[in-house]
Amino acid sequence: MADALRVIPLGGLGEVGKNMTVYEIGDERIVVDAGMSFPRDEHLGVDIILPDFGYLRDKPIRAVVLTHAHEDHVGSLPYLMREVKVNEIWGTRLTLGLVKSKLDEHGLLRAAELREADPESGAVELGPFKLEFIRMAHSIPDAVGIAITTSAGVVFHTGDWKLDHTPVDGMKTDVGRLAELGNRGVDLLAGDSTNAELPGITRSERVVGEAFRQIIPTRKGRILVSSFASNIHRMQQAIDVALDTNRKVIVVGRSMRRNMNVARNLGYVEVPDHVLVKPADLDNIPRGEQLILCTGSQGEPLSALTRIAYNDHPAIKVERGDTVIMSSRPVPGNELRVHDAINRLTKNGAEVLHEANADVHVSGHARAEELRTLLSLIRPKAVMPIHGEFRMQAAHGRLAEDAGVPASSIVIAENGDVVELSSSGVRIADRVEVGVTYVDGLGIGDISDVALRDRRHMSEDGVLIIVTTLADGGASAPELITRGFADDEELLDEMRQEANDIVRELLADDIREIKLIQEHLHDGVGQLIYDRTRRRPMILPVVVEV
Repeated sequence: MADALRVIPLGGLGEVGKNMTVYEIGDERIVVDAGMSFPRDEHLGVDIILPDFGYLRDKPIRAVVLTHAHEDHVGSLPYLMREVKVNEIWGTRLTLGLVKSKLDEHGLLRAAELREADPESGAVELGPFKLEFIRMAHSIPDAVGIAITTSAGVVFHTGDWKLDHTPVDGMKTDVGRLAELGNRGVDLLAGDSTNAELPGITRSERVVGEAFRQIIPTRKGRILVSSFASNIHRMQQAIDVALDTNRKVIVVGRSMRRNMNVARNLGYVEVPDHVLVKPADLDNIPRGEQLILCTGSQGEPLSALTRIAYNDHPAIKVERGDTVIMSSRPVPGNELRVHDAINRLTKNGAEVLHEANADVHVSGHARAEELRTLLSLIRPKAVMPIHGEFRMQAAHGRLAEDAGVPASSIVIAENGDVVELSSSGVRIADRVEVGVTYVDGLGIGDISDVALRDRRHMSEDGVLIIVTTLADGGASAPELITRGFADDEELLDEMRQEANDIVRELLADDIREIKLIQEHLHDGVGQLIYDRTRRRPMILPVVVEV
């Protein structure tokens, strides 16, 4: 139908992460959010996972509109802009500040016009779309929901949200605006489903601040607080307690330092200059006067906290008397990594506090009662649960039916479904081809592209496989298997000795995390080969634990 609005999710349905939704009417379209997700262990060699942009190639995009600055909503934006022409990017002040830093890293700062979305201002017209930004409380400041008005009807896209009546920055979910929107009429609610299965309401972010105020003053040693790098509220609350307890603040992790600088410059974080110190200055500060903010709450192999847990960080180690606060919940699939990090930190003598044993984390997503409240406020004619695994979408759908939405008007869609909104209602009208896009280093493409790149690499410079076995008593002498280079027996002996030295040194420092050992073997032996031959073979360290 010519006047129908087509809603096409390219990511975020049937999964947690890589949220991306296309809204189009006629030949005009906007994209709401452009997120990414992180690989699981089975995604060998993959760094991040993006939505499939294939549907958008050769199609004009009037604007990308961002609800907030979490990576699962903005992380794929630079990659999208490399493949698709984007004229404008709309986001709130902090969202644009963090995105601007990301685009600058990718050399794309001037590729699109950045436009600030102000929830306090009026509607913005982008061709056939009229957008209103409504403030929503979340675990990062400046999050918004978007009311999208078209000739086919009105859609409210919630973004991530919760009803936090005591947010850290005082910016509550704008219930008044939501009620006003409901009075005008909403034809379709595209709503966050992450916590739809959980009863009750999500606790306020201030609960974490109160926990910090109870925990930190009673501790005598070094304190480490690990959270997502974008959790500005969490960082501010930790800093406030550090100020009250005369602790210096050290920020560790590239993404956290970057976000801290942006948030300070824009006025979203307040911390005096004399309180912030560099990791290199830690030796000059008593352990009881240190508070370290660091990345790695998901057990990422090369993150600051994981390196600290395995005694592989150049400036920071934990010992008995120290406290580590893991202020996050493991993303599905990361549980084993997080547990490994907790065990290692505990073995080193630290007390580790996490969601299971202390009030050091609250979710940023609405639970069932909050979803019921939203449904009663805006009274949508139809509901499309988004942002969640299938079971979460189904739970959201049941809440909508309980609220009086007809079952025929509840759309449980999948990525690639074309949901059509028109005067006759809402339905799944079509389907477009979607998949995922893997990013491996600088390479972007599907897994066959990665394989082709690897084959090309091996044909040019050869391949080296390093095999070593870890046991309780130590490690076996590394074995080397080469193809396509290193016929020189002297060089082979030198590589074998280098690999053996690397493994012995790591074990002597009690570093037994397999991914860290692999990384050290890859870098150390690779540098030796380049110094001797000016070649860079593919190096595949294999570490077997028995």
